[in-house]
Amino acid sequence: MAQVTIAFIGAGNMARSIIGGLLKSGHAAESLRASDPFPASLETLREMGLNHVFTDNAEAAQGADVVVLAVKPQVMAEAAVNVAEEVTQAKAVVVSIAAGITLESLQQRLGADTAVVRCMPNTPALLSCGASALFANAHASEAQRQHAQSLLEAVGLCRWVDSESALDAITALSGSGPAYFFLMMEAMQDAGVALGLDEVTARDMALQTALGAARMATESDADVVELRRRVTSPAGTTEAAIKSFEADGLHELVSRAMRAAYDRSEEMARELG
Repeated sequence: MAQVTIAFIGAGNMARSIIGGLLKSGHAAESLRASDPFPASLETLREMGLNHVFTDNAEAAQGADVVVLAVKPQVMAEAAVNVAEEVTQAKAVVVSIAAGITLESLQQRLGADTAVVRCMPNTPALLSCGASALFANAHASEAQRQHAQSLLEAVGLCRWVDSESALDAITALSGSGPAYFFLMMEAMQDAGVALGLDEVTARDMALQTALGAARMATESDADVVELRRRVTSPAGTTEAAIKSFEADGLHELVSRAMRAAYDRSEEMARELG
């Protein structure tokens, strides 16, 4: 993978985070290429060590083994058409990180036989702490699948799913998920202030508690149900709070919210397709 030529079409935050992860993992800067219409974005890439930066998508994609489509969904169709000829000539694998753009839609613009991998990353990838899911079409070889996986593993956890429709569930879970936790932190901060804490203390305690709980969950052999049981003493303060959450239907509330995100992901695919 270190010498595989990778072209990024679009140099926004997610693309730059993946490029940074690749560089940290030892990928040669000379094997990375990128295009973006904004000079400031290209200058940022130069500061990161990239020499091959372009304003023209086709020029960036020329000769690449992997072409990463990292543009907004609304301009994905145009970007795909821009690089279709270069992708076909190089027999490259195309990795799309745009939500809502189906394999069928991409293949219509790239060519029916093009190897395509759809990816659903999330924003913690900006801190190399992302959670990404991938699904490939039948034209992607094992080596090309591995290339796509290595890309996303440079910025966090990566898992393959068994169907393209599962990416809608991933969108509802990890794609939109960071915002759910931010909302919970916000609610805890506000409740702390209502209980008499100053805003700084409430904020610091809420954020550190969230960080500590996440680390306990990821670093422990026990599942989250057991971890919750361990910190919930009978007739104690935690049990009182948990009972209140359960009485208000927390599980059902989360389920309805994620279903809404799932349905919107499907709807976006129809609109953008």
